[in-house]
Amino acid sequence: MRKVLCVEPVIFIYTFASSLTSPLVQQFIYRRLWEGEYNSTFISDSNVSHCEQNESSPAYIKQKEVQEKASVFNMQLDITGAVPSLIVAFVIVANGDRQGRKRSLVLPSVGALIANICLTLISYFSLSLSILFAVAFITGMFGSMATFLGGGFAFIADVCHDEKQKTTRIAVVDLIFGVVSGLAGLSSGYFLRGIGFTWTFVTATLLHVINIIYIIFFLEDTVGVSEFQHQAPVSCKELFRETFSGVYMLFKTAPYKKRILITVLLFTFMTYLFTMVGGSSLFTLYELDEPLCWNEVYIGYGAAAFTSVSLTSFLGVYLFSKCLKDIYIVFIGIFSYIGGMVMTAFAKTTLLMFLVGVPSLLCFMPIPVLRSMLSKVVLTSEQGAVFACIACLEVVTSTISLSVFNIVYAATVAWFSGFSFLLSAGLCVIPLAILCWLLCTSWNGEDLALLAPEEVSSIDSVDS
Repeated sequence: MRKVLCVEPVIFIYTFASSLTSPLVQQFIYRRLWEGEYNSTFISDSNVSHCEQNESSPAYIKQKEVQEKASVFNMQLDITGAVPSLIVAFVIVANGDRQGRKRSLVLPSVGALIANICLTLISYFSLSLSILFAVAFITGMFGSMATFLGGGFAFIADVCHDEKQKTTRIAVVDLIFGVVSGLAGLSSGYFLRGIGFTWTFVTATLLHVINIIYIIFFLEDTVGVSEFQHQAPVSCKELFRETFSGVYMLFKTAPYKKRILITVLLFTFMTYLFTMVGGSSLFTLYELDEPLCWNEVYIGYGAAAFTSVSLTSFLGVYLFSKCLKDIYIVFIGIFSYIGGMVMTAFAKTTLLMFLVGVPSLLCFMPIPVLRSMLSKVVLTSEQGAVFACIACLEVVTSTISLSVFNIVYAATVAWFSGFSFLLSAGLCVIPLAILCWLLCTSWNGEDLALLAPEEVSSIDSVDS
């Protein structure tokens, strides 16, 4: 059977299935907690969710308590899944340079399949929400989204041999991720209203089955089977050393200036991801609360409106990369995100909430551009190591960010629900300051003479 090097269908299906269930899980938790608090069935009509807006009403106080409980519950759930996924992502993606990229794609897909089967059972039989913690841990043991994205971007870096096109190609993958997330978010409300939680989880399960079949039987690996796989079994100590040697050697043997550049770019990526993940993760709870009081359909519209800005962000990367350095594109994207978060903090009407997408049109640009900048700095044999670092940072940063922002939201929702969004915008000062320092530092001077010729050209390409 002839295999192909087209990984985009894998990313499309996995992203759609994951983005379809992600907002539904939050709403499922919210509804179950709401029903437990009010001891009655959750009510949702064609316009708004069941939402009390009279601040003097006892129902309003209980409503805020549900908001706080849902926020804390989501935070605990994220931590449960993040701890094992951090280790798995590092090991699997880093080993991809020798053992291939496909396992970085198939393992998270299997984990997502198991998770959706469990969600189906929990929904159908009305099982306890505490089972979700076991589901999150099992999903993390299979690598979760971090391993999948790490393997996917390393796969793209292997296929793309032209450094000038790498930024655009990685941006295309982020475009697929963003647009598909928007489509899934848009349709999630209609799925929920039309077939309910259970059958929506069944639909996602079938999508993951299709994805696993495609990866195993139709996708060609970009890395050949190495001699390492044909050798006799090694000890745990040697296996541990082999696993972490790629990342260790990436920093140990690299010239000083290269190490500094990689570290600075990774930290910039981490700080911006921290603010973006934390702020955007609160949208569903914010929209369920007063004064918006959105139902599942409006929440789907809101998710689509926000994630669809990945299309404009891709167009921004494509156009700006022709006339601007990568670092300036990152600047523009961060300022776009700040504008969107400030507007969200004061959005008290449905129209204004939908208009948040206008200043946020370019907010996704920094993510693919920073990935591309990091990929350009390292050699071909170091792609797996650098994307393993990125994957681990995504897990750690996203987990800490979700925990921090959910705690802050729970503490501030009673007096100002928009505070967390202002905090997210304010924290963008950190990556902006790092980029300013990097911009004021010359990376084309005498220090590059100490690097290997191929490393010189790689670092030069970061500034082009």
